[in-house]
Amino acid sequence: MRRSLCSALCAALLIGGAASAAEAGRGELEQAVRTSQAAIGRTVGNWPFTDHRGRALSAADLRGRPWVASIIYTGCFQVCPATTQFLKSAVKSARDALGPGRFRVVSIGFNQPFDTPEALAAFARQQGISSDDWIFVAPRAEDVEAILAQFGLTVKATPAGFDHLIQATVVDADNRIYRQVYGDAFELPMFIGPLKELLSGQAAQAVSLENIWLKVKLYCTVYDPASGRYKFDYSLFVELFAGITFLGGLLWFLLRQLRRQNRAAPSG
Repeated sequence: MRRSLCSALCAALLIGGAASAAEAGRGELEQAVRTSQAAIGRTVGNWPFTDHRGRALSAADLRGRPWVASIIYTGCFQVCPATTQFLKSAVKSARDALGPGRFRVVSIGFNQPFDTPEALAAFARQQGISSDDWIFVAPRAEDVEAILAQFGLTVKATPAGFDHLIQATVVDADNRIYRQVYGDAFELPMFIGPLKELLSGQAAQAVSLENIWLKVKLYCTVYDPASGRYKFDYSLFVELFAGITFLGGLLWFLLRQLRRQNRAAPSG
C-alpha cells in the first residue's frame, strides 16, 4: 500500500510538473508573440551589414521594394534549414504570382561572431539558394541585440543552441515593418497577401500604364485553395473590364445629354 501511495504521489507530482512547464511555455510563447507584434510599424534602422558575397550594404540600400527578413543562425541543423526550405518554396510561389524582382528576401545571421559572410554563403549553398534577390547578411556583433529587439524577436540561449520564435517579417519599401508571419510552415495567403497589398499600394502612388496593369494583375491574382496556388482569375478581369466599359459608356451618355441641353437652351 505504501508503495502504491508513493507511486501515485510521484505520478501526481510529475503530471503537475509537466502541466506547470506547459503553462510556463505557453506564457513565454504568448509574450514572444506580443513582443513580435509590437514591432509592426517600426522603421528598420540603418544597420550596416556584410552580405554572403563579402559586399558591404546597409538597411537603407534595401529601400524601394518590399523585402522579407528571416532571422537565422547557421549553426542550426534542423529548424533553420527546414524553415528556410519552406520559405524558399513560399518565395517561389510569390514570385510566380506577383512577378520576378518585385521583392527581396534578407536572411540575417544573428549568432555573431560565428555567422560570418563565409558561413552564410555555405548555408545559402546548402539550401540551394542563389537568387540575386535573396541575400544573406551578417550584422556587426554589437548591433545584434538592438536588431533583434527592433524586429521583435526574443532569443533564448540553450545548451543545444537558441530558442526563438520562427517568424518571417514583411517590410515595406520605406523600411517599415508591415507584417509578421509565424511558423516553419504557413498558408500562402498569410505570406503573399501582405506582399500583394504593398505592391498594389506602390502601384497606386504613381499613375502609369505599367502601374495600372500591375494593379489589375494583382487584383485578378487570387488564391485557389483546391490547388494551393495563386492563379490569374480571368473572370475578375472580364468583370473589371466590363465595369470600366459600363462606367465609360454612362459618362459618355451623360456628357452627350448635357451638350444637347446646352444647345437647346435659349440664349440671352
